[in-house]
Amino acid sequence: MSEATTAFQVEGERWLPAGSLTMDSVATVLAISTEAPLPATGMVDLERVEAVDSAGVALLLAWKRRAVAEGKPLTFAHLPPSLASLAQLYGVEELLAAEPN
Repeated sequence: MSEATTAFQVEGERWLPAGSLTMDSVATVLAISTEAPLPATGMVDLERVEAVDSAGVALLLAWKRRAVAEGKPLTFAHLPPSLASLAQLYGVEELLAAEPN
């Protein structure tokens, strides 16, 4: 199962998910991230994400909704090309726009 290859870390003042953000793993990642405060820098670094599907897009949108609800900024760095393509397909690319690498 993909959960074994998925990690969620808080590194310094940023979130650093790694591995797969897919239907098999996002529920676990969301549950873990819900227990963590939003990153102090507002940065989620996706550099270590290897696989993503539409559930991964939904996860990032859930994190964005949480940030809005808490009145904090949240940006994404190093969007994998597959994630950027899915975001464009679903018309949410502006919501998930990445910071320059």
